[in-house]
Amino acid sequence: MYEWILPSLSEVLAESGSIVAKGSPTKAGQQWRMSLAAIEHLLIETLATTVSDATLGLVLAAPAPLFSQPILTQRLQTVTFTAKPFNPLALMPFNMPGAIAICPETTPPGESVLPLLPADPLAAEQFCLVFTEKFSLVLVLATHKNGSSSFAFAFEPEVVQQAWRALGARVMLTNPDYFAELDSLIANYPLVTPDYRTAFQFSQFLLQELPEEETKEWGQGIREEFPQCPISHTQSASTNTPNTNPDVELLQAFAHEVRTPLTTIRTMTRLLLKRRDLPTTVINRLEIIDHECTEQIDRMELLFKAAELETSATAKSGITHLTPMSLDQVLHQSIPRWQQAAHRRNLTLDVVLPQQLPTVVSNPAMLDRVLTGLMENFTRSLPPGSHIQVHVIPAGDQLKLQLSPQSLCPETHQATTPPIRKALGQLLMFQPETGTISLNLAATKHLFQAIGGKLIVRQRPEYGEVMTIFLPLEVSR
Repeated sequence: MYEWILPSLSEVLAESGSIVAKGSPTKAGQQWRMSLAAIEHLLIETLATTVSDATLGLVLAAPAPLFSQPILTQRLQTVTFTAKPFNPLALMPFNMPGAIAICPETTPPGESVLPLLPADPLAAEQFCLVFTEKFSLVLVLATHKNGSSSFAFAFEPEVVQQAWRALGARVMLTNPDYFAELDSLIANYPLVTPDYRTAFQFSQFLLQELPEEETKEWGQGIREEFPQCPISHTQSASTNTPNTNPDVELLQAFAHEVRTPLTTIRTMTRLLLKRRDLPTTVINRLEIIDHECTEQIDRMELLFKAAELETSATAKSGITHLTPMSLDQVLHQSIPRWQQAAHRRNLTLDVVLPQQLPTVVSNPAMLDRVLTGLMENFTRSLPPGSHIQVHVIPAGDQLKLQLSPQSLCPETHQATTPPIRKALGQLLMFQPETGTISLNLAATKHLFQAIGGKLIVRQRPEYGEVMTIFLPLEVSR
């Protein structure tokens, strides 16, 4: 017996016999986040083997978009389901006024938003349906009335199809004109049983993300879903005891709790920005909100990733998904943001690049965030009026990226006083002069090691700290 007139996705997966993990909200939430990270890696891997610039796939998600990497947002069509746009007085899906929902006609095809009724139990679930040519997948995180939570996922095409039918019925209730369009989009991705290698990649990415004590349980669950998948716990998980430092666990929880509402705020802000009847002053303020949310979401993502490196034995040992990538694209996206951040702090920044940037080997999903986080910490440590030079040059089989402050009056040779930094737990540091909280040097170095790079920090008395990053170049066969 369903809780409502239509089954929720958690009910669909429970009836199908899919892998369901029940427990506390903390544990289920962790499994949800780790699975999303594994899917993000899998999608990036799929994109790396796709030559054309065509759309990679379709994602149905709630209550907010789940993937923020430009490499994915530019190649994935996303439809978000949320109860937020509804009028609180609309209790039933009948005789609904046209202004209740944000109609997909007002948004670009890749960023549609569809409403859920407040009475629908699906509004209390977080879910993600992924449709690609190579595989389809459904993930669901549900909170139950008794306070417990459950997480479930399935690759089986029949289960994904049932999940879409449950969602499609809701689209028919709230936006019947859009149902045919959405159904035709999904028809572009035939539901086929994924190759065992796809499931193997997912399991490997998942086990990289999970703390060691959970790898055995999850590996067994994946075996039950894909018995032909050759998963080896001894190959996927280190035998080292994971770090259970309470500071790290607190940082993980804090980063998640801050990131989730900020993502919702940013989503709603971007929906408002699509309206054409807003005054210029309102648009400017909304753009500021969007920028600030994005900046803080990226910071929280970086803090969360640093905490994962302290708890995941596989990440510590350097088992991170690395692939050849174009640094040119990353820098051209990042440099304008770096310059804006420097300008806000009354700093100037120049970037010196070679005529042609070589291909480096790193993690495309993390390199931009780690570099931006380092630049943010670097600029916050300098006094107003300082000048920063970023110099990128090849150095043997590596690419050298150096951040160095340049004195406005080098002939004076006045010593620069290093900023005061106080430790906050195992991973964070605090600058009393600016009120800034950021990752400490050791955690930042661990992040660069995880993405295949190396960070060296030297102190120059005349100018201050000089930070040098080395990234390995792609070795030609």
